[in-house]
Amino acid sequence: MGVHILSTGSSVPNFSVENHYFEDMIETSDHWISTRTGIKKRHLAPSSHSLTQLAAEASNNALSAANIKPADIDLIILATSTPDDLFGSASQLQAEIGATSSLAFDITAACSGFIVALVTAAQFVQTGSYDNILVVGADTMSRWINWSDRSTCILFGDGAGAVVVGKSAKNSILGFKLCTDGQLNSHLQLMNVPLEAQQFGVTEIPQGHYNSITMNGKEVYKFAVFQVPSVIKECLNNVNISIDEVDWFILHQANTRILEAIANRLSIPFSKMITNLEHYGNTSAASIPLALDEANRSDKIQPGQIIVLAGFGAGLTWGAIVLKW
Repeated sequence: MGVHILSTGSSVPNFSVENHYFEDMIETSDHWISTRTGIKKRHLAPSSHSLTQLAAEASNNALSAANIKPADIDLIILATSTPDDLFGSASQLQAEIGATSSLAFDITAACSGFIVALVTAAQFVQTGSYDNILVVGADTMSRWINWSDRSTCILFGDGAGAVVVGKSAKNSILGFKLCTDGQLNSHLQLMNVPLEAQQFGVTEIPQGHYNSITMNGKEVYKFAVFQVPSVIKECLNNVNISIDEVDWFILHQANTRILEAIANRLSIPFSKMITNLEHYGNTSAASIPLALDEANRSDKIQPGQIIVLAGFGAGLTWGAIVLKW
């Protein structure tokens, strides 16, 4: 059983913040941010715009492009680290779009989330378990930022991207490789920190509360620049495709310097990298499907082309998928 990406869709909040807004908040400038990250602005979701709504907008766009009704979706996989409900938001998304016949569940793998979710969907299609699967990457990272922390507050934005995956005679997903190194997890975290505790005799039961995002930028940079080229090369070698045969690379949109360094290690022209970091910042699990949707709608990617998707981030996790579009 083959797997095929039938359509793409995306959504970002209307409200956006350009770099100069940060000049009155922290010690920085538009020039400092743009030269070090490549980011010029990011879209932020106001309190009236939930993660579920963002995911639903991207999902409806993808369903419309595939000419598939929500009731025809068998499974929804939502990749997010910022659900509206700690128990998960996939079920809320199912209700929001009216996909009443589908199973729905969340996957949490941070900035690698969409890659993990797409691979998971492919397994369900290939085993014949489900025919039409909606895969969504969505995050509202702005709600977990310390706005006085210059190392993180300038980086993140909110958004959602989606694809509809279905069965096909030919397999569009040629290969994949997923990785985790939990020993490096402290380099990028959003930790549960107890505020207070309930005393039961000599035992304290903590009250849960999540802190803001913390990141060791230098270590994350070194990790990404070393591991991502390696996993891409291994993935391509496994399917006997050379680097030169790849038409486009769509990587997690974390930082332009990281993307440039990865391109250099792969010995590919940066022009083969599809990027939209300038307009959206780091949207975590949404970044790859958001860039994929823009490239698809603009006809930048064409049928028959070879595309490499690669994610990397908290966990630390990373992975790659080779597609034939």
